[in-house]
Amino acid sequence: MIINGAKPIHEKVKRLGHKFLPAERRLIGRLRRPADVQRYLNHLPYNTEPAGDTLRSFRQVVRRRTAHCLEAALFAACVLERHGYPPLLMGLESIDKLDHVIFIFRYRGHWGSVARSRDPGLHGRRPVFRSLRALAESYFDPYIDYTGRVTGYSVVDLKIMGAFDWRFSRRNVWAVERMLLKLPHRKIRRSLKRVRKERKRYRDYLTIYGKKPLYYRGREKWTPIPREFL
Repeated sequence: MIINGAKPIHEKVKRLGHKFLPAERRLIGRLRRPADVQRYLNHLPYNTEPAGDTLRSFRQVVRRRTAHCLEAALFAACVLERHGYPPLLMGLESIDKLDHVIFIFRYRGHWGSVARSRDPGLHGRRPVFRSLRALAESYFDPYIDYTGRVTGYSVVDLKIMGAFDWRFSRRNVWAVERMLLKLPHRKIRRSLKRVRKERKRYRDYLTIYGKKPLYYRGREKWTPIPREFL
């Protein structure tokens, strides 16, 4: 998979243009780059699903102005697809089954991401990673909390969903989640000693300071995080 930044919009994607509402078109026109989309998502409240589980399309995220990780990834995929970026998602598999999904893109030969999370270290990454594995591994330490630990990653182009409406549906798009869960994952392995050390460090920091840590190595490769974490 060799993708360098935005490409001319595919004819099938162009044909979707008439389905966007005027306000959606204006929003997409403003969010031309991954950094623009990340900034927009940073200002949306995280969807804690107070009324029950949701998996909303791009249109419903715009309407409700809130998103959890997978909803944010779908939003980013829909917006940036209109600017020539393939709708690529990366799934990060966790040992506690609380997986994370991010939108990924390639720019000048390097990989980056757009993401939303309730954890500060699980947001976007600048396009500085030479491989998909390196991008996935940048989430390893920030993922560790009381139960979480990344065990693998997968990558998928949403074009495999065919005619399924993950962009405009008014209903929950559970088919996307089911598809992601079925994907094979490439393993990421780290020593248990390292994991225990990071977990203890996380617990101690949370106990002392009452907030989630920002001390991670490689933080200079993160995109700006939501103000709520600073």
